[in-house]
Amino acid sequence: MIFLKLGGSLITDKTRPNTPRLDVIRRLAMEIVDWYRERAPGSAPRLLLGHGSGSFGHAAAKRYGTRAGVRNAEGWRGFAEVSVAAARLNRIVADALHEAGLPIVSFCPSASARCVDGRLVYLDVVPIRTALEHGLVPLVMGDVAFDDVRGGTIVSTEEVFAYLADGLPVTHVLLAGETEGVYRGFTAAKEEVPQRPGAALAVVPRITPLNWDQVREGVGGSRGADVTGGMASKVRDMLDLVTAHPTVTVRIFSGLVENGISRALRGEPIGTEIVATDDARLVGPSAAING
Repeated sequence: MIFLKLGGSLITDKTRPNTPRLDVIRRLAMEIVDWYRERAPGSAPRLLLGHGSGSFGHAAAKRYGTRAGVRNAEGWRGFAEVSVAAARLNRIVADALHEAGLPIVSFCPSASARCVDGRLVYLDVVPIRTALEHGLVPLVMGDVAFDDVRGGTIVSTEEVFAYLADGLPVTHVLLAGETEGVYRGFTAAKEEVPQRPGAALAVVPRITPLNWDQVREGVGGSRGADVTGGMASKVRDMLDLVTAHPTVTVRIFSGLVENGISRALRGEPIGTEIVATDDARLVGPSAAING
């Protein structure tokens, strides 16, 4: 089973509030559908999609500080605004996937999510599992959530994926963004994408819990508003996931490159791989997506 996230930096312009990249979203939808249709009937791995909030949810969440908690009436109004913004982008993504021919069904985490001091402790998995059993493709997203300590907070798509990994037989988690992978040697003060024409940053080919300390000093935040911590937080979340589920392979790669999504879905070794160990007996080949 594959979890695939379309990053907020990929499907929106994160430097301009509420600005979708419609041409990118439509192209990604077609790449997913082309892969989905090329599989022999009954042989395709089950697919669960997610997307980030980009310049929709993150802009509002940053303005109100929603991730840190909701303390007053103004904060709750902001909580509602973030919810509406995230749902608006979800509708845009779902419509594009539906129009491309994918049997998509949206599941907003806020409908059942419960957190304790910023940690996701409950999400109703049964409807998602039922959709998968009937050949549908669930679509989740980063969203607001009620929190027993903070009142309200934000849960990222990676956090939703990590929770779902406990209840669904996921083997691969694919995170498509605007970068080619996790870059080596950039800091939080720099942009995530090289700024000079022809400039290139080295992509770290593989990250494990053992080498993370060696590479993390050069892993920075994000370009534009991102209340969930950017790349460094994303890598930490995925290291936690593969540590809890050692047979899962995570891949961070660029969806801006044409057919990047298709290549990743077919198991090609692009971008940065995150695994629990370098021991091939546990990890297995990257191309194992295709079975």
